[in-house]
Amino acid sequence: MFRNRRATLAAALLATIVCLVLGVLVYNLPSLRDRISWHISELRAKIYYAIYPPEEAVFTPNPTVAAMVQATLDAYTPTALPVTPTATIENHPTATITPTATPSPTPIPESVQLGGITHEFQKMNNCGPATLSMTLSYWDWDGDQRDTAAILKPNRDDKNVMPSEMAAFVNEHTGLRAIVRVGGNLELLKRFIAAGFPVIIEKGFEGSGFDGWMGHYEALNGYDDARARFTAQDSYIMANLPVSYDDVETYWQHFNYTYIVIYPPADEKTVMEILGPDADETYNVEHAAEIAAGEIYAADKREQFFAWFNRGANLVHLQDYAGAAAAYDNAFQIYPEIETELLPYRAMWYTTWAYWAYYYTGRYYDVLNLANVTLLETIEKPMLEESFYWRALAKEALGDTSGAIADLRAALVWHPDWEPALYQLDRLGAAP
Repeated sequence: MFRNRRATLAAALLATIVCLVLGVLVYNLPSLRDRISWHISELRAKIYYAIYPPEEAVFTPNPTVAAMVQATLDAYTPTALPVTPTATIENHPTATITPTATPSPTPIPESVQLGGITHEFQKMNNCGPATLSMTLSYWDWDGDQRDTAAILKPNRDDKNVMPSEMAAFVNEHTGLRAIVRVGGNLELLKRFIAAGFPVIIEKGFEGSGFDGWMGHYEALNGYDDARARFTAQDSYIMANLPVSYDDVETYWQHFNYTYIVIYPPADEKTVMEILGPDADETYNVEHAAEIAAGEIYAADKREQFFAWFNRGANLVHLQDYAGAAAAYDNAFQIYPEIETELLPYRAMWYTTWAYWAYYYTGRYYDVLNLANVTLLETIEKPMLEESFYWRALAKEALGDTSGAIADLRAALVWHPDWEPALYQLDRLGAAP
């Protein structure tokens, strides 16, 4: 009897070991790992946030800003720190553009559906690269999300790709052109689609499988006025996803109504005619700032938060750093008033404009604190190279050069060969 029990236990132990080994081997098959790693990551996030609720990690701007700024300026005399090349950090790509007249009011069809897009389900953290490659497929680009991700996010743990980086990929690695604009509206989206141009939008997302609010990209390639909805190629959910006009407006606001249009160079005149005055980048951002100003009076606290956030981003682009800093102060003061389940605690994963605003108004401690809170909320992998980058600049301005070098090197861990970090390290005379 005892011998049989020992044999049974040994067999059970052996079977467990075999199952574990097979599980590890199977998980490491690239095709399977890409499918399930996302769900493992989300489960890990749920457990982490249950133990350390994200609403407890709140950035609060210094309440004595004027005194803090003066103390900083009295203590240090920072040299001008070039943040070039800015386009690779977060900036709209420049192009030779001639502003055109307001788009013609010529009626467009009530329904348009563009075919020719090859749908892709995203791999781990690959929403941006997948959405970009899907949209490029419409223009017969020969590639997929592996090709876009290899340049946009060589480290698969990198959580975000900026719109400007996606446009830069198109402009530098394909024969097509891409522009990024803000302050869009539904009518403009429909006019582009009706003219044969799918549009990428950046928007908020809340849905099954996610723990709280996230940023997301979708490629819109159709609309139907009768049903009041767009057709979206969604890398996370499905191909030909119907998205209501109301949902687009609600969640698009979270990202300043940002959109990306890809087109052949021969079609640039058509694209600029559709844009009208928004072809001019300065006008476009000024217009977006006005839109945000009108939304700061919304009754909904989260909508107010994003309105102030958007206004800050637009004012930074206009180099009104003091106005932008004030806008972000308002956003972060409203943040704790948002209902816990609606908190957009990942907002700083997808933008760096607040860092610009605080840095260029001498509020280096606010840059440090904001970066610390942002990195804390990335769980065990602080995979936000932009936060390390701006924390490095703030540390240098406060006299901590060795800390700045360490942060710039950390940025390169999450985004190898990232040009802004390499540039700053070279300027400081440090090796990557």
